[in-house]
Amino acid sequence: MNNLTKMKIAKPAYEVFEAFVDPEKIGNFWFTSSSERWEQGKTVTLRYEEYNAQGDIKIIEIEENKKIVFEWGANGEGNLVTITLNEAGQSNTIVEVQEEGFRENDDNLILQLVDNKEGWVFMLTCLKGYLEFDVSTLRGGLVKE
Repeated sequence: MNNLTKMKIAKPAYEVFEAFVDPEKIGNFWFTSSSERWEQGKTVTLRYEEYNAQGDIKIIEIEENKKIVFEWGANGEGNLVTITLNEAGQSNTIVEVQEEGFRENDDNLILQLVDNKEGWVFMLTCLKGYLEFDVSTLRGGLVKE
C-alpha cells in the first residue's frame, strides 16, 4: 500500500532538488545532517540530533532535478520513497512524496498511514519555509508524544 503527499514550492525544481541532495542544505528543513551528497547507489546516514536518532537510506535512483528514490528501514524490510519534482511554470515546483511498502494486513495500518502523512506534510512545510522564506528553525518542532 502507498501513501502520497504533495505540496507546491515557489522555487524552481533545481533549487528544490539541491535542498534534498546537498548535505549542507538538508539540515535546514529535514534531518540535522546527511553524511554525504545523495547519489545513486550510495548509502547515506541521516541524523536527527533532537531525537538522538540516525538511520541509513539506500539511494536507488537519482534523476537530476526530477526524481529521488530511496529505501529506508531495517534489513531490506523498509519502505521505498519516491520524491518527484514536477515543474509548474518557471518558478514553481510540485513536490510529490510517495512512500510504498505498508502492509495491508497490519492491524496498525491506519495509524501508520496517518503518522506517515503527518511526517511528510511536516517535512514539506519545513522545506517550503526554508526555500521560500529562509526559515530554518522549524524542522525540530514536530512533537510525537
